[in-house]
Amino acid sequence: MNDPEKKIIELGLKLPDPIKLPPNLELPFSFINLRGNRALISGHPRQANDGSINGPYGQVGTDLTTEEAKLASKEIGLSIFANLKQEIGDLSRITSWVRVFGMVNSAPGYDEQHIVLNGFSELVLEVFGPDVGRHSRSAIGVAGLPMNLAIEIEGEVLIK
Repeated sequence: MNDPEKKIIELGLKLPDPIKLPPNLELPFSFINLRGNRALISGHPRQANDGSINGPYGQVGTDLTTEEAKLASKEIGLSIFANLKQEIGDLSRITSWVRVFGMVNSAPGYDEQHIVLNGFSELVLEVFGPDVGRHSRSAIGVAGLPMNLAIEIEGEVLIK
């Protein structure tokens, strides 16, 4: 059986603390919404090690390069894993990554959103393996995101 948390350590990576919102920010939704055997993942930014939101901010293609944004999408993956772990207790409960939807705050004419989201998808496949980690995905460019975030990623997993 695949042990995603062990694999994260083997890769030399570390999960941040679960998300901590700034004191002046209240959100009327959950970052992870459990419904039966499904965990619906709200749009996530990147989190610092202490769980605080730390972007990245700005437009990809202006303020960030594609490679910087691809790395950030991988780091957003670790943030999502941390918040899933807090809700379900153990990442090995995930039986399938169903879908991923990534939004990239894009400069006019920027067209490499799919490359940006590869950072996230590659991490999911590396940590969960090809059977559990295989997912459908969309990556779109948008004119802006909340708090001027550069990337926001959401998705859905099945759990046991």
